[in-house]
Amino acid sequence: MSNSYRSHHRRKKSSAGKVGLAGVLTGAIGIAAVAGGILILRPGSDGDAETTTSPPLSSQLNNAPAPAPAPKVGPALSITTPEGYAYSLAASRTGVDSKPLNDSTPAPAGLTYAYAEYVITNNQKRPVLLDFPADIFLPRAEVPRDAQNRCMPQAGIPAGMCTLPNHSKVTARLDDSEPPIQDEGDTLIPVGASYLVRIATDLPVNETLSTEDIKLYVWNARYTSDRKGIELARPQPAT
Repeated sequence: MSNSYRSHHRRKKSSAGKVGLAGVLTGAIGIAAVAGGILILRPGSDGDAETTTSPPLSSQLNNAPAPAPAPKVGPALSITTPEGYAYSLAASRTGVDSKPLNDSTPAPAGLTYAYAEYVITNNQKRPVLLDFPADIFLPRAEVPRDAQNRCMPQAGIPAGMCTLPNHSKVTARLDDSEPPIQDEGDTLIPVGASYLVRIATDLPVNETLSTEDIKLYVWNARYTSDRKGIELARPQPAT
């Protein structure tokens, strides 16, 4: 699957005209707690007459990710970009692995990589641009000394936490979600589709890193009005 993306300092071109967005909306963000599931605004839920199926924009991607059952997730976060793309995000799990993505270079002895997984859902009644709003953070103390200058803090993130260069990839389409759509160089999420995304560090970290200390935050001004990080909380363990 080629939907891979470097998370730092990325700027996407707007595809608003292609998918029928009308006008530019101001960024808005809201939090919706969903017990054991994802906030999904299904097409037609507001009663209007818009179509509930994806228009035939172009071909579906070759080598699309395989379908998989939806994982258990934490409370969902709803976001809208300045272009009007609306998504919900919900964290699934965090972990460490010597090769977290199929294009990762195996970690040297004594080191590993950090990763986190979350679900992204298209909340709109039109296909939306595939984007990766969440970023991975970990304690600076767990970054090898020679890489600590690459680990960047961000406003609103707890002191001592930072984010390393990383990239994200869609690893599964959930339940009956349609594959991503390729349209003139842009990758779009079909109406109502949910995908599992894995974000992994490009630089190795100490093997002593606890998975509990790996966090997901949305912090970029494209997704938050005040550039203060908002955590995507993992699901609570069963009691």
